Order: sequence, then C-alpha cells, then structure tokens
Amino acid sequence: MKTEEIKELFEQFESIVCLYDGVECWSARELCSVLGYVQWRNFEQIIDKAKSACESAGMPVADHFADVSKMIELAKGAQREVDDYMLTRYACYLIAQNGDPRKPQIAFAQNYFAVQTRRAELVQKRLSDYERVQARAKLAETEKRLSGVLYERGVDSRGFAIIRSKGDRALFHLDTALLKRKLGAPDSRPLADFLPTIGIKAKDFAAEMTSVNAEQKNLHGQMAIEKEHVDNNVAVRNMLLSRGIVPEQLPAGEDVKKVERRLKSEEKTLIKGKKKK
Repeated sequence: MKTEEIKELFEQFESIVCLYDGVECWSARELCSVLGYVQWRNFEQIIDKAKSACESAGMPVADHFADVSKMIELAKGAQREVDDYMLTRYACYLIAQNGDPRKPQIAFAQNYFAVQTRRAELVQKRLSDYERVQARAKLAETEKRLSGVLYERGVDSRGFAIIRSKGDRALFHLDTALLKRKLGAPDSRPLADFLPTIGIKAKDFAAEMTSVNAEQKNLHGQMAIEKEHVDNNVAVRNMLLSRGIVPEQLPAGEDVKKVERRLKSEEKTLIKGKKKK
C-alpha cells in the first residue's frame, strides 16, 4: 500500500471518530462507507460475525456494540431514522478481522484498530497479573495473622500446617500434594503460588473467616480450630460451586514469583525510559 493511500485512509478513519458516553467510538453507518461496503445489509453480516467473536472472547457485546439510531437524508430533503451502532475500537477491530481482506480499506483497518487494541490487551494482562500478585500478598498476610491467632490458642507451627492442609482438601477436594502435582507446582513451593487468582482469593476468604471466628467463638486447641477451618473452606467451596466454578478444575496460574519479577522488571524499564526523556 502506497504512502499516499495510507495517509488518505488514516485521515478518513480519524475524521469519523467521536465520543459516545465518554468513549472513543465509530458509527457503523459511517464505517461501512469508509471500509468500502456499498450495501448496509452486507456490512450487517460482518457486524454479526464480529459480535459472535466478541462474545466468544468473553467480552460484553453491548459494551462494544451500542445500539443507536440516526437520521439519514433522502431525496427532496426528506429524512428517515435508521438503526446504527456506536462501535468501540475493539468492535471495529473485530469487524476488520471479519471483513474482506482483499479490500485495501479492510487491510488498513485491521492494522489501524489493532495498534490501540493491542495496547489495551497489554494493559488488561498487566492488571490481571498485578491483581494476582496482590491477592497472593494478601493471602500471605492473612495466613501470618491466622498463625499468630492460632499460636495464642495452643496451636504450634506443625498444627497450623496440618490445619491449612485440611482446609485445602475441603476447598479443592484434593490433598495439597496431589493438587500441586496437578498444577505442576514443585513440592518445595507453596500451593498458592500456582493457583489462579480466584483460587488464591478463595483460600484467603476461608482463612479470614477462621481468624475471625477463632477469636469470636473463643476456640482453643487444634481440633476445634481445624473443624472451624474445614467448615469455612467447605462454605467457600459451596459458594463457588453455586456459581458454576469448580476450584480444582481451574487451570494453573503462572508461578506468581515469575509474574512479580516481570512486573518489577517492566517498572524498572519504564523508570529508565522516563529518565532518558
């Protein structure tokens, strides 16, 4: 594609962007023309495919394909109201991906919309990584606090390890060692380092309840607190199951230590980049 063509197409796409509810969007009717489609009904078929792709990706379709209407000019100054969509950059990207690649406009659009879409995906991935690291740190704090509470109530470190292990079995219906093998976690590493975020948060919630109830119910000794912890993990498991989530069937998370190192490395790179400027 020649430089002149790229510049012209870039200007066309930039000229039809607008803000809709504070979000950068494009009108489907206007995009239809810029992408080289003459018949709206043909373009609607592409939109339907893009919607299906959006749904398959687990994204809320209505957030990216907003139903609106607009007035169009007819002969002799008449007007007619027609259906339209306000499309986010991600929606436009999906439309371009499902369009006719032989059209130069489609080829350009695939790259034009992919640039920012890719950035959004990277931000989303980083936020997901950050949330997991934070969840793991929170669980470590909770378990440290729980260990202190239990120590004051006659449970030593060995007893705490047994209580935690039985809690894992109640939550995941697998003992800790077996679950580690299932997730590919080394025996020497904590199970939580390889759990997905929701699994980490589930363990944290159960441990928080045990810490609170051990004090409120004035529990003492390993047996009483062990029963409390198992009951709390069963309650959390039942809550997850009621929402269609089977904790032991969730895929393993990346080693949280590696994720943490990657986030710190990215931060150092960003800081160096700012200093150079």
